[in-house]
Amino acid sequence: MRIVSAPEAVAGIRSGQQIYLHSSSATPSVLLDALVARKDELEDVSVVHLHVEGPGPHLAPEMAGHFRHKALFIGPNARQAINEGRAEYVPIFLSDVPDLFRTGAMPLDAVLINVSPPDRHGFCSLGTSVEATLQAVRSAKTVIAQLNHAMPRTHGDSFVHLGQIDLAVEVEVPPYEHPMDKIGDIERRIGEHVADLIPDGAVLQMGIGAIPSAVGMALGDKKHLGVHTEMFTDVIVELVERGVVTGRRKEIDCGKIVASFMMGSRRLYEFVDDNPMIEMRQCSYTNDTHVIRKLSRMTAINSAIEIDLSGQVCADSIGPRLYSGVGGQMDFIRGAALAPDGRAVVALPSTAARGTASRIVPFLREGAGVVTTRAHTQTVVTEFGVAELHGRSIAERARALIGIAHPDFRDELTAFARKTHYI
Repeated sequence: MRIVSAPEAVAGIRSGQQIYLHSSSATPSVLLDALVARKDELEDVSVVHLHVEGPGPHLAPEMAGHFRHKALFIGPNARQAINEGRAEYVPIFLSDVPDLFRTGAMPLDAVLINVSPPDRHGFCSLGTSVEATLQAVRSAKTVIAQLNHAMPRTHGDSFVHLGQIDLAVEVEVPPYEHPMDKIGDIERRIGEHVADLIPDGAVLQMGIGAIPSAVGMALGDKKHLGVHTEMFTDVIVELVERGVVTGRRKEIDCGKIVASFMMGSRRLYEFVDDNPMIEMRQCSYTNDTHVIRKLSRMTAINSAIEIDLSGQVCADSIGPRLYSGVGGQMDFIRGAALAPDGRAVVALPSTAARGTASRIVPFLREGAGVVTTRAHTQTVVTEFGVAELHGRSIAERARALIGIAHPDFRDELTAFARKTHYI
């Protein structure tokens, strides 16, 4: 490994190459800025990553022709580029991403990573985000690192030895912080409904946003909950400190919070630093249905953009406009469904567009992507209650979903269901 300046670190990247970018809160901003500064020298560099925090300078309109993002999950800063055709979207289960690199299906010329400084044994930590980056390190021809004195050192499957790094630049740039979303009355009611479904000793998968935060706030009377999730936020810190999350009843990884990446505040990053309770693993492990199904009372909590009366869930697009990604929803919904006493929950507000549109719809809008099929959908929750769909007929599903739709739209949904002979 050689310590160099940021411009020197990325000087070897050539036109037409494909690189992977460390994702989420661990976005290697110093290296990325140095790479983007070379735009006039480069053409058709493919930049592969899950969502990245920060401004995403490689996604700006003026970067067209120089850099082309290949999104494995669409973050907010990539949506415009994707929908204007300046970037590409790859629909894929999060659990499958590392194998793209391992098998050479998506070959990598270089990987840009953001790691903690080496310990006395020469190991750096991927810190706040392991996801597919560890496999990218193992597969890429060149590994370029930010040795970041502000990156927390996390345990688990997160270590990269200095011998694996070709070029490095020393920095002190804290991981990107992500503020908690505001919890309103609707989210609070959804959180309470979901919390009622969670028994003591359950193992949780929760994402980011106001609804997962509201669920966490409603879990104060639960005991010995565990966490096995693709990502986590400050909500989990609160539950650990309140003694709600202990992980003591987990059949595997007992006592550990298992995750693949995290986003939150400085408090979260300080909590995970050198904390042996935190086990960071590749998404090929956290999202493996064979692993998830081993956990009794596994409760997966996911969201949706809309759901139709038969139970089809759209979570990655608004009609044809691509919005997010497949991610880990199906990994966890199926894994939880197969787990002993497991439960797969899709939680969403009943309306969108400030109450003018129902999220429970007669049929998914044209161009919408089905992320979770009607056969996989088990439990749906809105602020108006809980609809149990597993093992139910289309008629039973339609009635249950109409029952938790916003009252302003129930007559319209009922009329459609009768017209189509759903009921």
